Amino acid sequence: MERVAAKGMTFDRAFVVSPSCAPSRAALLTGLMPARNGAEANHSKPRDEIKKLPAYFHDLGYQVVSFGKVAHYRQVTNYGFDVARHFNYHDDVAVDEAIEWLKNRTDDRPLCLFVGTNWPHVPWPKPRDVDPKSIQIPTTHVTTPKTRAARAMYYQAVLTMDEELGRTFDAAYEVLGENTLFLHTSDHGAQWPFGKWNLYDDGLRTPMIAVWPGRIAPNVRTDAMVTWVDILPTLVAAAGGDPQALAGEDELDGRSFLPVLTGEAESHRDRVFATHSGDGNINVYPSRGVRDERYKYIRNLHPEYKFTSHVTEKPGDTGYWPSWVKKAETTPAAADKVRRYQQRPAEELYDLQVDPQELNNLAADPAHAERVQAMSAAVDAWMTEQGDEQTVYGQPKLSAP
Repeated sequence: MERVAAKGMTFDRAFVVSPSCAPSRAALLTGLMPARNGAEANHSKPRDEIKKLPAYFHDLGYQVVSFGKVAHYRQVTNYGFDVARHFNYHDDVAVDEAIEWLKNRTDDRPLCLFVGTNWPHVPWPKPRDVDPKSIQIPTTHVTTPKTRAARAMYYQAVLTMDEELGRTFDAAYEVLGENTLFLHTSDHGAQWPFGKWNLYDDGLRTPMIAVWPGRIAPNVRTDAMVTWVDILPTLVAAAGGDPQALAGEDELDGRSFLPVLTGEAESHRDRVFATHSGDGNINVYPSRGVRDERYKYIRNLHPEYKFTSHVTEKPGDTGYWPSWVKKAETTPAAADKVRRYQQRPAEELYDLQVDPQELNNLAADPAHAERVQAMSAAVDAWMTEQGDEQTVYGQPKLSAP
């Protein structure tokens, strides 16, 4: 990743629009937010009649191909890709097969190729190149031997992804040449407490690196604020198309950040909105939020619900959560972290400049009352504009009184 970044632009403020797989990927491939494309809860899919990314590139004369987890697993077959292979759960031959296909490709059309890896999605591999003793546990997590062991497995998965990134990057330029826009990103935060399924930055902030020799300056960083819903119009614009004209009657939520890539602009958005609905009965906790350059406002639609997830309900995936609960019985700091993960207030406000870990909720602070009111009103207006019905998907669990 460091080598790829040295050849292009790294985004320090790139965000997904929803912190779970299916809604995030559907937003990427439609240019529409979840309430507008229909894929709100995890495992849901966008409505059939909505124009999707492959159709935009077909209009521009491209072959459009997908290998690996690009849409939500098998849902990729509904998107209109010319080729879609190895999209099943942890179909880990996908990257090798994509590179082999690319090197043997004979089609002379321009190419839009998506290569998706399941890493670092669970299950994580046993550590080979990571020393558990060297790992620093995040301050929001509970330090236990099980946490350390799981963190080592997670880092091994990250290293696997990193190696796949390098091989994909090299193959792209070897086969397609210098006039290739290469974009690397990820669909949500990691499956750790306060990450995936959460509107904290650990759930929403995503890596994004773009390389395009001769068009994007090498080894630069930008703090321009962009979201995954902006990717479709950006790619279309880079290919010479007019995103909104190709979209037809559906007004895109996304806006092209091509001027940021080419150095013609230094900023893109002054705020980003995010939404989460849930993940089956395992995670039923709808929330909405907005983040500007400094502050994050989160509204938990049902604070009476208990926040559960695969972390708490399927600890066999990673093995550490029971050790958190056990330590919480005797350690107040651990108890605070467990309680904070599973019990949330109706509103949260964080000053990300001084509190990047989002630990100090300012929503009830009189000094921030006007800010809370303004950001709450912005979320209200956005939800109305989106046609957000605040649907609860699944059967929630209630917090203890």
